[in-house]
Amino acid sequence: MARMAGRRTLFAAPVLLLVTFGVFAVAALSPFDPVKAYAGTAGLTASQAELDQLRANLGVDRPFTARWWDWLTSALTGDLGISAVLRQPVADVIAGRVGWSAMLACCAFVAALLPATVLGVLAARRRGGLLDRAATALAYVLEAAPAFWLGLLAVWLFAVRLGALPSGGLTDAAADTVTAGQVAPHLVLPVLVLALSQLPWFYLYVRQGVADALEEDPVRGARARGLSERRVLLGHALRSGMLPVLTLIGSRVPELITGALLVETVFSWPGIAAATVQAATSVDFPLLAALTVLATAAVLAGNLLSDLLYGLADPRVGFDG
Repeated sequence: MARMAGRRTLFAAPVLLLVTFGVFAVAALSPFDPVKAYAGTAGLTASQAELDQLRANLGVDRPFTARWWDWLTSALTGDLGISAVLRQPVADVIAGRVGWSAMLACCAFVAALLPATVLGVLAARRRGGLLDRAATALAYVLEAAPAFWLGLLAVWLFAVRLGALPSGGLTDAAADTVTAGQVAPHLVLPVLVLALSQLPWFYLYVRQGVADALEEDPVRGARARGLSERRVLLGHALRSGMLPVLTLIGSRVPELITGALLVETVFSWPGIAAATVQAATSVDFPLLAALTVLATAAVLAGNLLSDLLYGLADPRVGFDG
């Protein structure tokens, strides 16, 4: 496992290097003008000479390869540059937002995995039963529903019609400080929506994995020895059936990040979504590159985590290849 983790870490370096280069290359081809985005309404009345001077001050008149190299060499020393659109250091932008995004993603992950596991086990125990048919049908419906549509539906139902939960933001508008009591009710709907967008995948994998495990010889042997159905189900079938779910964790990280961005936008959650949208539409090279590296690193870490968890759960797996 240590050797595999080391190889993955070494492999991540050139991947991140290529990703940052691609970000600068694609941004250079973008139709958005970073100078006009930076100038805002003042750019509408500015002369061409003033815009050219601003372009030189921002450094966007240089080839993208030069801008990428300058950003890369500075980033290696810990300097991620200054966000032109947000007017503050990129490191400060990320530090102030990534924690809220991580909280949302982690809570949604747990809120999706736990009920999906319970439903998957119960559905696999009696395949073809009422619970199995209803849960599977609902899973396919949720699987096809976009996260932003679920978010708008949740706002309409719980905030507008029922008035039970706030429609967005981190705290109430009148709140002076950010406290756990203020954040908790505002966190419910974003977590619920993001969890619902991920729950079908976990449920279907658990259901199929446990159902296949129940047909294996070791499980049949456990039943033949007179073990209780609960022990057979939880001690044998569930452990074997959860192995495919461990591999799913890494592949769901990109979807979790994408879904979190959409959910944060719908609910005005102060995570990295707003910064990502602003960086993309304003062609904010330093911020866009840093956020892309962060997302790529999260995907690589998720894949590594799923492999490590699989190896811990099944010692027969080898990592020498």
